[in-house]
Amino acid sequence: MSERRPKIVGFCCEKHGMDCVTLAARSERQYDSSVRLIQVPCTGRVDGIHILEALENGADSVFVLGCLEKNCYYDTGSIEGRKRVEYVKGMLAETGIEPERVEMFNASSSMAWKFHDIVSSMKDVAERLGPIRPGGGDSE
Repeated sequence: MSERRPKIVGFCCEKHGMDCVTLAARSERQYDSSVRLIQVPCTGRVDGIHILEALENGADSVFVLGCLEKNCYYDTGSIEGRKRVEYVKGMLAETGIEPERVEMFNASSSMAWKFHDIVSSMKDVAERLGPIRPGGGDSE
């Protein structure tokens, strides 16, 4: 029987977020193939429902990667993205699901090393917590 691989979804802004991913790939920094990236125009456009649907559809952890907050291509997009991530984390906590399954990160296009760290961090969370169980994280 093979070991279960965690499922990780990342919403990445098309500017600095995806540039960071591309630079990481060009620098030959490998990341786990179980990570599914979704390019979005801006993290400010990632709605809480998108994050919740990713979790409902089997993601063990979800991250949002946007521009640095003071250097966002759309001015306040990264700040809005962070607010939505925090809101979803609060909703998860209220329902008994571990809020650390969802996280917001910021990076500039030249921070290839950070993408690798983000994926490693979210993979660690997913492996430690395992799949979401019906009725919440710890109940069974």
